[in-house]
Amino acid sequence: MAKKVKKQELGMGIRALLSNIDSSSPEQQEEAVRELSHTVAMIPVEQIEVNPFQPRIEFDEEALNELAESLKVHGVIQPLTIRRLTADAYQLISGERRLRAAKIAGLEAVPAYVRLANDQEMLEMALVENIQREDLNPIEVAITYQRLIDECDLTHESLGDRVGKKRSTVTNFLGLLKLPPQIQQALKDKRISMGHAKALRGIDDLAVQLSIFQEIVTKGLSVRDAEQLARSYQEPKTTTKKAVKRLPDGYQEVQEKLSSFLGAKVQLKSQGRGKGQIVIRFGSNDDLNRLLDLIEG
Repeated sequence: MAKKVKKQELGMGIRALLSNIDSSSPEQQEEAVRELSHTVAMIPVEQIEVNPFQPRIEFDEEALNELAESLKVHGVIQPLTIRRLTADAYQLISGERRLRAAKIAGLEAVPAYVRLANDQEMLEMALVENIQREDLNPIEVAITYQRLIDECDLTHESLGDRVGKKRSTVTNFLGLLKLPPQIQQALKDKRISMGHAKALRGIDDLAVQLSIFQEIVTKGLSVRDAEQLARSYQEPKTTTKKAVKRLPDGYQEVQEKLSSFLGAKVQLKSQGRGKGQIVIRFGSNDDLNRLLDLIEG
């Protein structure tokens, strides 16, 4: 069993540094914390608060429990990274999964590096370290990229430099946030891949996008099949321009609501005097059966 480390078991040198920080000058405090940043200290679990900039949104409970069982036997091998707030309070920079598992395992203290960091540096360090060490899903990565751009005033190119990615890679991740919520959730749940999401991103029509998404999920289409299906839905190019008839007031909203509800392209055609047609587009027999089930209720 891994031994539960008590507060008094901190190394004498580290403990002295921690206890003397508050009574020192600002310059001495900074120097003390810088020295600690290169030394592993045993920090009581209850003194560490979570990182508000944590890019990981969801944690697998089963995986956490498995890690906790391992920590009971071997202890925390890879130190956490934290920053000091007060004499007995710290904030996590990276390692929340290990911290959560340590709490489940009943450990009283965990090894950690103590670093100096302001809020912007916290956000950047949390993102970079978690992307390198943890299996974040693409939507979590995209959300954190967007936060870095918004909160740290970065461009796609400068963000790519910070996280070691090409600008195009950053742009592709950010594009995922423009997908409908149900497609984003499927990506988080690993029901579709980044390749599928990229194929769907190339479609501007929401109804068509959702229709193809349904086919990908129900049929288990490969990325190549999804790309071909997406291309088949694109409107054919014509050499002559057709006059676009404007729908009467209210019809456009009804058309959009029907498209969203059915997950298919719906077109309303007005013939005047309150008459018209509803055209529902489907891509396969399975898609047609799905639409019939929805209509029959």
